[in-house]
Amino acid sequence: MTPLGLIFPPDQPPERLREVARAAEAAGVDELWLWEDCFKESGVAPAAAALAWTSTLRVGIALMPVPLRNVALTAMEIATLARLFPGRFLPAVGHGVQGWMGQTGARVDSPMTLLREQVEALQCLLHGEQVSRQGRYVALEEVALDWPPEQVPPLLVGAQGPRTLALAGELGDGVVVDVAEHLPRAVAAVREARARAGREGEPDVLVFQTVAVGTPPEEVAEQVRARVAEGARRVAVTVVTATGGPPEPGPALLDAVPTLGRARELLARTDPS
Repeated sequence: MTPLGLIFPPDQPPERLREVARAAEAAGVDELWLWEDCFKESGVAPAAAALAWTSTLRVGIALMPVPLRNVALTAMEIATLARLFPGRFLPAVGHGVQGWMGQTGARVDSPMTLLREQVEALQCLLHGEQVSRQGRYVALEEVALDWPPEQVPPLLVGAQGPRTLALAGELGDGVVVDVAEHLPRAVAAVREARARAGREGEPDVLVFQTVAVGTPPEEVAEQVRARVAEGARRVAVTVVTATGGPPEPGPALLDAVPTLGRARELLARTDPS
């Protein structure tokens, strides 16, 4: 069955994460998704906490902006969480918002080159390879993880434009689509790039789906089915107010958890796999 997840955005205070993660797991929600958003919250620290507070919930970060991160450290963090919580941690990387990257002094001349070099190196490191390369932005000399993950998680790439979507298909294991309306175009582009690269199988596609507080679970389930029909492999819900905004209100996030749990039950009845 297509995993149904809840987004815990960094607009929420970190101290609310524990109750939301535990409520999501108790309601039967499959996944909880976080992201690194300047200058609010990191991704790895809350992901580790949420994984430790729960026992079955999968926790993802969609996404970690590569300009802020050394690739060796990112590989170490992904590998550590993947070993501590096998099969439960889901990482994603992306360009980041270039204005914010500039504020931190991390903006680069070619975000595409940086993302390509980081994804290539991450894939090799996570699969236990020793990596030596002198790229434009990534420089590694005989680097290998002492503790590569025994179960390598899929590495997703956040993408909107055609070049980044192509990179996600060529090098990533899947793609993060943060606007549901863009999903069909994104899936087609990633599949095409994957085929050109000679890679088999379907990409792991995560899409963000906006759901207003008070939406009946039957309607949520129908929205998920629509995204699956368009190629999504995972659906993560962004909670908004009943009037449609502003997004990610405080108490409404927890209020929406039972609805998502019920929607998942409905989905399981029609797609028990």
